[in-house]
Amino acid sequence: MEYKPQERYKIVDKIDISDVISKHIIYAPFIASSAKPGNFVILMKDEKSERIPVTLVDFDRVNGTITVIIQSIGKSTAEINLMKKGDSFLNVSGPLGTPVEIKKWGTVVGVGGGVGIAELYPIAKAFKEAGNKVISILGARSKDLLILEDETRKISDEVLITTDDGSSGKKGVVTDAIKELYTRGEKIDAVFTIGPLVMMKFVSLTTKPYNTPTFASLNPIMLDGTGMCGGCRIEIDGQFKFACVDGPMFDAHKVNFDSLMKRNNGFKDFEKQSISEFERTHKCKIGLH
Repeated sequence: MEYKPQERYKIVDKIDISDVISKHIIYAPFIASSAKPGNFVILMKDEKSERIPVTLVDFDRVNGTITVIIQSIGKSTAEINLMKKGDSFLNVSGPLGTPVEIKKWGTVVGVGGGVGIAELYPIAKAFKEAGNKVISILGARSKDLLILEDETRKISDEVLITTDDGSSGKKGVVTDAIKELYTRGEKIDAVFTIGPLVMMKFVSLTTKPYNTPTFASLNPIMLDGTGMCGGCRIEIDGQFKFACVDGPMFDAHKVNFDSLMKRNNGFKDFEKQSISEFERTHKCKIGLH
C-alpha cells in the first residue's frame, strides 16, 4: 500500500443508507493498520467543528481505509452527513478505546439497536471468525432505519429482527427476541449489546436472571477521547471509569445506566435547538447530499 499524504482523511466513498444515515469510507492508513473490533475514532470536519466520536464499522488494511456510519442527530453529525465523496476531514484521531477481547465463548448473541447495529457488526464478525456460533438481534423503530441486515446475515448463524412498528421482522423490541432464545432453550454463553442506553439497560436486566455474561458499549458525552477531560466518566460497580480509555465495552450488569442516561439527557434541549437552527438555515441542502 502506498501512503498518499495529500489524500489523508479523504472520503473515498459515501453511501446514503437513509435520509439521516450515511456510510463514509475514509482514507486513514495509519488507523486502518492497527484498528481492532471495538475501537473508535474521533472525527473533526473542520477547525470550527465539534469532535465527534464514532465506532469503527470496518477497516481495510490493504487499501488503508476505515468505515464509519453516522446518523444525523445534532448539528455536527448533520454537517458531516452533508459531506460528499472527495471531501476531507480536518482530522481523524484513532484508533481509540480498548478493543473487545475476541475469544471462543461458544454461542455469542449480538444485540444492536438503530445505528448501534453498525458498531456491532465488526464485533459479531470477529466472534464468528474466532469459531463462535453467532446469533444477531437487530432492532429499529422502523424498516427504513434498519441497517446492515444483508451484511449481518452473512456473518451470523441466525438473525432475529424486531421493529417498533412491525414493518420488518417481528413487532416488538430486542428483549422480546432475547426472551425467545431463552424460552426455546438456547444456551447463550455471552451477550454483546450496542445501541440506545435504555435498550442496553433492558438487555442487561433481561440476561441478569440467567447469569449470562453481558457487555454493553457505552456512549457518554466525550471530548478529548484520551481520559484527560473526564467528560465520559461512568459508574461501573460503584467506581468511576472513563469510557474513552477503559471502554467503551463494559460489564453491563455493573453499569449504572440511570446515572448515565441522566447525564446524557442533560444536553438534549441544546441538541434539539442546534439541529433545528441548522435545518432552517440549510433547507436547500438537507436531503440533497
